[in-house]
Amino acid sequence: MTLPKTMRAVEISQPGGPEVLRLTERPVPVPAAGEIVIRLAYAGGNRPDALQRAGAYAPPPSASDLPGLEGAGEVVAIGAGVSGLSVGERVCALLPGGGYAEYVATPAAHALPVPAKMDLKAAACLPETFFTVWSNVFMRGGLKAGERFLVHGGSSGIGTTAIQLANVFGARVFTTAGSAAKCAACTALGAERAINYHKEDFVEVLRAEGGADLILDMVGGSYIPRNIKALADDGRMVHIAFLSGPRAEVNFAQIMARRLTITGSTLRPQSDLAKARIAEELRAHVWPLLAAGRVAPVMDSEFPLAEAAAAHTRMEGSSHIGKIVLKVG
Repeated sequence: MTLPKTMRAVEISQPGGPEVLRLTERPVPVPAAGEIVIRLAYAGGNRPDALQRAGAYAPPPSASDLPGLEGAGEVVAIGAGVSGLSVGERVCALLPGGGYAEYVATPAAHALPVPAKMDLKAAACLPETFFTVWSNVFMRGGLKAGERFLVHGGSSGIGTTAIQLANVFGARVFTTAGSAAKCAACTALGAERAINYHKEDFVEVLRAEGGADLILDMVGGSYIPRNIKALADDGRMVHIAFLSGPRAEVNFAQIMARRLTITGSTLRPQSDLAKARIAEELRAHVWPLLAAGRVAPVMDSEFPLAEAAAAHTRMEGSSHIGKIVLKVG
């Protein structure tokens, strides 16, 4: 397949607000050993993209400077040493960066087939959120059937994914959200209880239930000591972001006396091998659920690639429910 030499892409002209995103032309990437090039149809928009745009989340040295950590499309080039994939195959992939473009290179081991009966628009919303949720809730957090699970930000892409997966694997799901509409969306996805944090205290709700066995937190700040209070004895808390800041005063005597575990991770800096292992777990445990329609990405809105700034404005306004996508191809 003969590829063009240049492509449309959205770059970050300088650190700042959504207005610093601008359409440009870049060379079409060439796959290195172990990589594939995908002609993207859609790219998912995520909070890390906004953080990178603001200058608060630098890409790894080997990654593209373009934002975009997930997308779906067609394999158009294959690097040396890649097996199990062919040109023309439809895939979705976790990307090291570069997703806001017509073509992107990524490790072949981070690509997964588009689930049966799913279109590319929905598939573009799978990798970043499903890699994050699976690795933190199930691999790191060890969630089991029957346990009480609290996820903050239930109407976000991460939240809607976590609710569905925890529910389908038999956990009791609790979540927080900021409006009646968002709470209703969360319960429709399988949350046993959606807590409007403007009107209720999630600590009181969870303590009345016996405490959370696992909490997935992306808020941080003042939520950290409150999460500790909301945990059951032997509970676990996993941090994946700090929207309200990474600092808090914590009573470690409570952690010792109640045998609590506090951990966390970020996805992008992990090794290619670690991400490949997550991909294989998803292929085995989650992709059959997607193919069967038992879980699915929740879609909020779609923007053309050239309107990436508008997509970021909506994402940072926090009025969305589910995923925001860019139509690339």
